[in-house]
Amino acid sequence: MDDILTTHPSRDSFDLEQLRAAIDAANHCASTCATCSDACLHGEDASAMARCIDLDNQCAAICRTTADILSRPGPNGDSWRAIVEACITVCTECADECGSHGEHHDHCRICAEACRACADACRTLLGVAD
Repeated sequence: MDDILTTHPSRDSFDLEQLRAAIDAANHCASTCATCSDACLHGEDASAMARCIDLDNQCAAICRTTADILSRPGPNGDSWRAIVEACITVCTECADECGSHGEHHDHCRICAEACRACADACRTLLGVAD
């Protein structure tokens, strides 16, 4: 299967392997956080999971935005860096929160792993873009 990023006229702006990894990790994290939020909301004590639900929703939103922005790799200044850095910050916060519930909720454990993977992929992208 062809990767559409390879057809972009400004494809040399980024390391395409790292760019694709960050986009994929952000998309995966967004869907995982949405599912985790829903699972927490419908669990036994949703009020006890309020912070987790909130961070899941924030993380899903920033990850969707990050994937969307990174899917347009043309030179557009450095604003993409701020979005990727915000994604790292929120993913890290969400991973910490979900990780604290991971022993009791598998969905939180899985979500924490997805958040950490997204933060790592975004850090790697920033590292190769410097």
